[in-house]
Amino acid sequence: MQTLPNSPLKRLLAAALLFAAVLAPAHAGSMTDYLENRIVDWLFRGQAYTPPSTIYVSLHTAACSDSSAGTEVSGGSYARASLAATTSNWANTQDSGTGASSGTGGTTKNKATITFPAPTANWGSVTHFGIWDASSSGNMLFCAALGTAKTVNNGDAAPSFAVDALTVQIDD
Repeated sequence: MQTLPNSPLKRLLAAALLFAAVLAPAHAGSMTDYLENRIVDWLFRGQAYTPPSTIYVSLHTAACSDSSAGTEVSGGSYARASLAATTSNWANTQDSGTGASSGTGGTTKNKATITFPAPTANWGSVTHFGIWDASSSGNMLFCAALGTAKTVNNGDAAPSFAVDALTVQIDD
């Protein structure tokens, strides 16, 4: 797992994406400017921030970044995949169950499979993924490159993140 050399708020995201039994590891990505600003306003400026009750994961055919959504897949039955933000769906930082986080790694990962719809058209070469606060539009919170691009075609099995495959690291 790699981390960004920037501030602790930018050290995050290592992930792997399971596409039809092909594990494609992803490396460090970045927290978006949107989320960085919300955290600064909430933590230091006393401004309200309500985290999403559901996390939405997107697939991209061109790079996303902390300031750009890149090119999200569209058409062919594509939709963002979702997983509720609950203690049973996301690990605590010590990866020891559903209790409060108390570990020192600043890391969580999915504890349930995150599955996209099966493609009914070619989606192209998927190179990145994003984490959002909405099923469409909304605000991107994180983005990262996949370690290996995966071409997704019409008729392929539904792409998914297997349990423990999507890891988000806030600090190391």
